[in-house]
Amino acid sequence: MLEVDGRWYGYATEGEVGTLPILRSDDLITWEVVGEGMPRPAPWSVAGRHWAPEIAAFGSDRYVAYYTAMERVTRNQCIGIAVAASPEGPFEDTAEVPFIGQHDEGGSIDASPFTDVDGTRYLLWKNDGNHIGIDSWLYLQQLSPDGLELVGEPRRLLTHDQTWEGHLVEGPSLWIHDGKYILFYSANDYASADYGVGYAVADDVLGPYTKPSDEPLMRSTDAAAGPGHGMVVETGGRTWYVHHAWPPDAVGAQAPGRTMWLTELTWPDGVPILDGPRARVETASADV
Repeated sequence: MLEVDGRWYGYATEGEVGTLPILRSDDLITWEVVGEGMPRPAPWSVAGRHWAPEIAAFGSDRYVAYYTAMERVTRNQCIGIAVAASPEGPFEDTAEVPFIGQHDEGGSIDASPFTDVDGTRYLLWKNDGNHIGIDSWLYLQQLSPDGLELVGEPRRLLTHDQTWEGHLVEGPSLWIHDGKYILFYSANDYASADYGVGYAVADDVLGPYTKPSDEPLMRSTDAAAGPGHGMVVETGGRTWYVHHAWPPDAVGAQAPGRTMWLTELTWPDGVPILDGPRARVETASADV
């Protein structure tokens, strides 16, 4: 999700619309399809295997997409970067090699840009360790001011060490609340009802991050199954976690597949609460 001049843009995993489908909305509720945001896949990537894009704005005329794709040579999933002059694309990646690979750790996926209070840019991601039978970790590394290079060394933030998390953590997203760094993440099998959302807290962007609970922050409900891999947005004085989930009777199915959900995020006593997924949510303008 990205807000530009009061309008929201949603960037999706590859589908019928193309490699980088783009949606547009004025209220996060009613959406229209903009179209294909990345007509030409990068030279390093395999066509038809693009996932999980997130976009960051660098000024009013440069937008950088951090996305996952399968690398031609190793067949590992890796992270690429593509640049556009508009939030509606077209985004272009002309690199011959991925931006982040970590081939000895199974590959790299689920990139998520973050801007700290002092303006320093960072990128979060996950090594795809479960792909080769090793631990997966959430990583953080500083970005250059233009968002096109990594600065310093990557830092491991957390791994799967709780029963509900299964054999992986993924889908990181960082948010600041009351001076604390809140790291939202997903864990377990995305194609199952066991998939859910957890969180960890730190006083510094580099950590250490502590998981306050050994239970997920959000799990399956009667309305939706396997919620996860989202990001936090603010609008109209309320905070929302935008994520995907399955219809409860279609977990892992090809159709209708995963859909986009809004779950309200509240902070009683400074603790994050995700009230959902719910089939209907009361908003300022409508009950949706």
